[in-house]
Amino acid sequence: MSLIKSISGIRGTIGGRVGDALTPVDTVKFVAAYATYIKKTTHGKSPKIVLGRDARISGDMVHRLVSATLMGMGFDVIDIGLATTPTTEIAVPKEDASGGIILTASHNPKQWNALKLLDSTGEFLNAEAGAEILVIAEAEDFTFAEVDYLGSVTEKDYLDAHIQEVLNLDLVDVEAIKQANFKVAIDCVNSVGGIALPPLLKALGVKEVLEIHCEPHGNFAHNPEPLPENLTDLADAIKEQKADVGFAVDPDVDRLAIICENGAPFGEEYTLVAIADYILGNTLGNTVSNLSSTRALRDVTEKHGATYTAAAVGEVNVVKKMKETDAIIGGEGNGGVIYPASHYGRDALVGIALFLTQMAKADMKVSELRATYPSYFMSKQKIDLTSGINIDELLLAMKEKYKEEDIIDIDGVKIEFKDKWVHLRKSNTEPIIRIYTEAPSTEEAEALGKQIISEIKDIVGL
Repeated sequence: MSLIKSISGIRGTIGGRVGDALTPVDTVKFVAAYATYIKKTTHGKSPKIVLGRDARISGDMVHRLVSATLMGMGFDVIDIGLATTPTTEIAVPKEDASGGIILTASHNPKQWNALKLLDSTGEFLNAEAGAEILVIAEAEDFTFAEVDYLGSVTEKDYLDAHIQEVLNLDLVDVEAIKQANFKVAIDCVNSVGGIALPPLLKALGVKEVLEIHCEPHGNFAHNPEPLPENLTDLADAIKEQKADVGFAVDPDVDRLAIICENGAPFGEEYTLVAIADYILGNTLGNTVSNLSSTRALRDVTEKHGATYTAAAVGEVNVVKKMKETDAIIGGEGNGGVIYPASHYGRDALVGIALFLTQMAKADMKVSELRATYPSYFMSKQKIDLTSGINIDELLLAMKEKYKEEDIIDIDGVKIEFKDKWVHLRKSNTEPIIRIYTEAPSTEEAEALGKQIISEIKDIVGL
């Protein structure tokens, strides 16, 4: 069994021994640590936490543990029940809450669950906050409330408010979507997307919706990561039913994958690229994505006369860089769209509304729209190293070897060539280096990765 304690949250498998998995004891400990941190750092905010969860099987059990622990720490709980991650994020500031917890392991299989921790703005905690919570948890340095100061629970539903916020966005054109008479297929992988996407599409005026795996029971019909190999049911339905487009989301609905009308994948890297192109065509501004995302976003941004900036990997890092550069659109190459006009969090509902508007206004098939963007192909490889090798020194050696190229070293080492790049990052949990490459063809991307692996082996004598 597994328990991963990181600055971005607590993730683990259900069942097993304390300390080795996300057991009830571990859940209580880390929620109490989070509550302790929130008490210490929020001033002028009511002791209130928003709590939402995806539909995975363990969700009800973990939800009850988290809610009771927060009450025991003296916090009132705003329980929004089965809700997407972005819905929970927007609920926090609307409630003027001091924080939020989302119970979801994102794209991990059904045996996993996790605690995603938010601050009072509804954004993920930064690295410093996450590190402090881990220290509090390990020391068990928390005090529960006495009987007269226990918290309460209030149940609310924030889906309608979330959908209304999406409809109110200036660049979402409901009338254009209605006039287009779209037929849309969706795969919600048996989680909360099945609750959120059908009413969203109805509100947007979509003519017909083909619902696939929309029952939110948590027994995922396929691997829940929205990658092409896992979306064959959706692709087949699109072709058989002659749908105009297909949308797939992960269990907590912060990632959006698009399937073309011919059943071909639009490409998860290109969800953000296309939506950024639409946004920039209407509002000039800067863009941000992480270092491991496609170069196509930079190309599209510069085509519009704006500036692209790369951020370290991790949503909190992307959001920080977006604020620093006044970016109007950003996100990650895994289908994560962050649109500050709505909120600073990846949001598939926002992505769907903007993409359907773009489709309606462009008046072209999805495959035709995809063909308007530069094509790059990625390869993701890794190299296992013996524990005695200093990975930091190895990365410095690679940086020196390619010093004549453009180098970005804010998160590992990224080497930019004329028409391709390689990003080297060390793992935080094992002695490996992750090697991501992108080039104009799959063969070139894989060849570059193999070349870098060979050079690393030469340096360390493997």
